[in-house]
Amino acid sequence: MSNIAFVLGNGTSRELINPNKLRSIGKIYGCNALYRTFAPDHLVAVDAKMVREIAGSGYQNKHSVWTNENKNYKNIPNLNYFRPSKGWSSGPTALWLASRHCYKTIYILGYDYTGLNDGATVNNIYADTPNYKSSRATATYHGNWLKQTRQTIIENPEIKYVR
Repeated sequence: MSNIAFVLGNGTSRELINPNKLRSIGKIYGCNALYRTFAPDHLVAVDAKMVREIAGSGYQNKHSVWTNENKNYKNIPNLNYFRPSKGWSSGPTALWLASRHCYKTIYILGYDYTGLNDGATVNNIYADTPNYKSSRATATYHGNWLKQTRQTIIENPEIKYVR
């Protein structure tokens, strides 16, 4: 097993990253709609609408998909469940999952946290697509993402995190 993992968020800074070039270097963890254009080694989605979209495509039948248990999709086959649920957003949960898999170095890419235009508007490469906000919408509060990321890093001092 490689000692390196990449965790890909969906902030606009990720537009410059070609995930195909990372595959030969380490394992790739991704979030939500990443599956539309690239198949990471592990996909994390905790929003029920996003999980239903992924399942509707059948993606989970050929790829590793992780989510929280939810009555809305308890009968969908081939999903991996966090037990217990972290109750976190997809990005920090993907980082937590990669950390559980014991890599020596984890690169955190596309985790932009704040919105665009001085934090005023959404910062997500999938804005204006199904299950995502409009690119003109107000940015989501990022404090919980930061707190959840920080908690994972503090709990895993043996892992080198690079952002």
